[in-house]
Amino acid sequence: MTPEVFLDVFRQALGLICILVSATIIPSLIVGLLVSIFQAATSINEQTLSFLPRLLVTLAALALGGHWGLQMLMDFMVQMVHEIPEVLG
Repeated sequence: MTPEVFLDVFRQALGLICILVSATIIPSLIVGLLVSIFQAATSINEQTLSFLPRLLVTLAALALGGHWGLQMLMDFMVQMVHEIPEVLG
């Protein structure tokens, strides 16, 4: 395996990981920001108030996007398995 092939596979894997992680984390960040704005507006300084909404949104994002993310991972793995003869030969 040449370094160029390894870097290309690594770049594809890293891009896929970034997409899958951001699809889960970004909704949680948005809800956390909205709860923080609500806390600032109402002067509620409870640290645990934002935990439950963020947890529920993260679980919902995983439930709704889990099939899509797993399909992307499976497509990537099938592509890697099909590229094995080209890389080795």
